Amino acid sequence: MKDILKALNLSDLNPGAGTGGVWLECEGEIVESISPINGQTIGRIQQASMADYEKVIIRAGEAFRKWRLVPAPRRGDIVREIGNAVRVHKKELGALVSLEVGKIRAEAEGEIQEMIDICDFAVGQSRMLYGLSMHSERSSHRMYEQYHPLGPIGVITAFNFPVAVWAWNAMIALVAGDTVVWKPSSKAPLTALAVMKIINRVLQENDLPEGVLNVIIGSRNEVGERFIADRRMVLISATGSVAMGRHVGQVVASRLGKSLLELGGNNAVIVSSEADLDLAVRAILFGAVGTAGQRCTTIRRVIAHADVFAPLTEALIRAYKQVVIGNPLEDGVLMGPLIDGQAVENMQRGLEELKSQGGRILYGGEVLSGGIYDVGTYVSPCICEAGNDYPIVQEETFAPILYLIPYENLEEAIQYQNSVPQGLSSSIFTNNLLESERFLSHAGSDCGIANVNIGTSGAEIGGAFGGEKDTGGGRESGSDAWKTYMRRQTCTINWSGEMPLAQGIEFGIKSAGS
Repeated sequence: MKDILKALNLSDLNPGAGTGGVWLECEGEIVESISPINGQTIGRIQQASMADYEKVIIRAGEAFRKWRLVPAPRRGDIVREIGNAVRVHKKELGALVSLEVGKIRAEAEGEIQEMIDICDFAVGQSRMLYGLSMHSERSSHRMYEQYHPLGPIGVITAFNFPVAVWAWNAMIALVAGDTVVWKPSSKAPLTALAVMKIINRVLQENDLPEGVLNVIIGSRNEVGERFIADRRMVLISATGSVAMGRHVGQVVASRLGKSLLELGGNNAVIVSSEADLDLAVRAILFGAVGTAGQRCTTIRRVIAHADVFAPLTEALIRAYKQVVIGNPLEDGVLMGPLIDGQAVENMQRGLEELKSQGGRILYGGEVLSGGIYDVGTYVSPCICEAGNDYPIVQEETFAPILYLIPYENLEEAIQYQNSVPQGLSSSIFTNNLLESERFLSHAGSDCGIANVNIGTSGAEIGGAFGGEKDTGGGRESGSDAWKTYMRRQTCTINWSGEMPLAQGIEFGIKSAGS
């Protein structure tokens, strides 16, 4: 553990605020980063005070006024260098993600690769910040729209993807000409600091103004609340629970700011009677057990046709029995711990509610003990039989609980799929073209992501990521998500020497020379 920290230039006690090369001598309380693997302290952080917060926000604003003037392709060059710098430390950063969050090594390094990939994507995007040219209804006029940098933006991230989601936002925001203030999850602060230390070297080597990329770790009640209420943060991008998102959205809206919300998911996979069951089982296993069920895209419901319900259930139980649970840094382990004891309690409470509502546990759900398990964060992934209308099924329990729900026809399955408050990711397994097309139609899935013959997890960066309903409606990463980080401007140029009005309006006054 100490070797990993040393490789990433982290100390036993680390400042909780930095502005791109300058680390503040913070005055807030000291907090510890505790590993869910063994309950040991990884490192400590001196949190930012309100005075420290103010310094960061001021520098972000000052830097924006300079950074916005840098040509977008040059901004892309900086992002390219950031990606290259991260490549060098991929394994060490991945190990730290495992230590701090509990992801298995493959998933943790995959997340670092995702950060590298979005850097590559953003480099290309820096040359494609397109506007539109439009025909004017007035002769000898030209109309077009263009996009300008938005301003300093705030990014709030969750523990389950401690760096990738920040990168989705920050790298696109950088090429858009914005400066970024990052408030990471209090459950994964060291990973954020490690990333910033790597990036800071790039910023300094390119002589960029202090404040282009910033990080601040502080208490929720003080720094956090001030952050989302701060009018200087033109956009707040927040990833987390629905409850958190509602609060952030309301506060930001009250000051007429912009928010980008990526909130909870209650994702379902429909398994048709014409599905390849082997394919479905493999996808469901990864989607339900990966990151110990703590992804917003985790598969939480399997809606299976009555004809395949029994064999699918049996196959899933066989697959679950093969899942090795343990230290995520060890080879062969497929599932690590939950993030903390509270997450374990939430899982057990959810299972008790399920049973009280008429559901059955078919496999797993136990809190494990003995050896490394005694830390209290390890559980066995759980398969349950449930009704889609159960109150607990309508909620998102952030844990490896999989609900199996039978259906009779596709219309019923889609209705089940869409009947939860969340609308992030969805999937159908079928070899029937008509079924897949209906699922993808306007009469099908109501989620922001809809897949055929793949699971709900593992979204690619090239597409816009996000969901509808209680998921918040935000879009990050690919496609035209870049527009969120810029302000749109419509321009009209009159080159006629006349003054015609729109809509054919005539306003009868003589010219100044008459």
